Amino acid sequence: MPRQPRTEFPSPVFITDSSALAALCTRLAHEPFITIDTEFIRERTYWPELCVVQLGGAEDVAVIDAQAEGIDMAPLGALLANEAVTKVFHAARQDVEIFLLMFGATPRPLFDTQIAAMVAGFGDQVGYDALVSALTGTQIDKSHRFSDWSARPLSASQLAYAAADVTHLRVVYQKLLTRLERDGRADWVLEEMAALTDPALYRADPDAMWQKLKLRPSNRRQAGILRGIAAWREREAQRVNIPRGRLLKDEAIPEIAALAPDTPELLTRARGISRGFAEGKSGASLLAAIAEARALPEEDLPQITARPERDGPRPSPALVALLRVLLAAKSEEHGVAPKLLASSEDLDRLAAESEPQIPAAHGWRRRIFGEDAMALKEGRIALASRGKRIRLVPLGMGDAPSAED
Repeated sequence: MPRQPRTEFPSPVFITDSSALAALCTRLAHEPFITIDTEFIRERTYWPELCVVQLGGAEDVAVIDAQAEGIDMAPLGALLANEAVTKVFHAARQDVEIFLLMFGATPRPLFDTQIAAMVAGFGDQVGYDALVSALTGTQIDKSHRFSDWSARPLSASQLAYAAADVTHLRVVYQKLLTRLERDGRADWVLEEMAALTDPALYRADPDAMWQKLKLRPSNRRQAGILRGIAAWREREAQRVNIPRGRLLKDEAIPEIAALAPDTPELLTRARGISRGFAEGKSGASLLAAIAEARALPEEDLPQITARPERDGPRPSPALVALLRVLLAAKSEEHGVAPKLLASSEDLDRLAAESEPQIPAAHGWRRRIFGEDAMALKEGRIALASRGKRIRLVPLGMGDAPSAED
């Protein structure tokens, strides 16, 4: 059981040298848990540019200048890898990506208070400010939310703002953990954390990026060219360190694929492609990627699969709507955010497939939603209203709908 949350915190310390960082990490290595946040900029780059790291312990609150000249961040990497210390984040995904890039591994063990709050009934993707307010009654100062954290020197108010992200987080974590343990849901969160610490979650496969564009190529050769252009964009954006959309917009990819240009002149016929780009290094490498895709043997081209009909005709909107009502009822009954139980795509697959491989078919989601969803679909239960709530009504064999229904 966690200790009683504290309401007063140490004053933040601004760390700009390696020795102070090493000493801090040595002290924090003896804590059962620490709280972590980062401030970074990414608007103009592909890779996030880390500016500061905030760490909170029982007796330490520190804001680390990740851009200080000569600072050795290795002690932080060792602390993040220390499995005796739980690392607590809020909305951890971007922070974890940064540390994976820096240290080659994700922090373990990890606890994300945003996901935990969804399990505990605080709604979909609750923000840090709202969660702090709900659990502590404290209002967070938002004045530096859009600060340029790469500019130096940082002001005292910036340091106070940054420190608040890891001080109040300690109270939030302890109160959430108490609630989850009381309700028997701590293991549910551990399942979610296992997925969040998987390095594969953060490593984009350039050769798979074309599938995220949801394009409908007319033949396998065009699919191969689409794949080649999207993969080129991902690798080139990484190389020159600019956002992929700034290098080449999504809507330009199918147009270039249809043109399949083999000269800079032809490449400029695509909208948004300047002569300078077409005749430069990036244009030359794009043309080479297109030529490589055009030369692929048939067996190396991607397969084009029609939209699957799965078990027959696509489900009626009414069936999906019925599952959505059940989802809302289960969310209300168990105090879990609907989005955490099943997405809209999951509901479509539940309605269309006999054995859908979705999160709701496994683990705790299956117990509180998936099993009843399949029973509803198969006519073994019905939904009825009682007062202001939805209840499940078991159906006997004589009550089940016929094949003609």
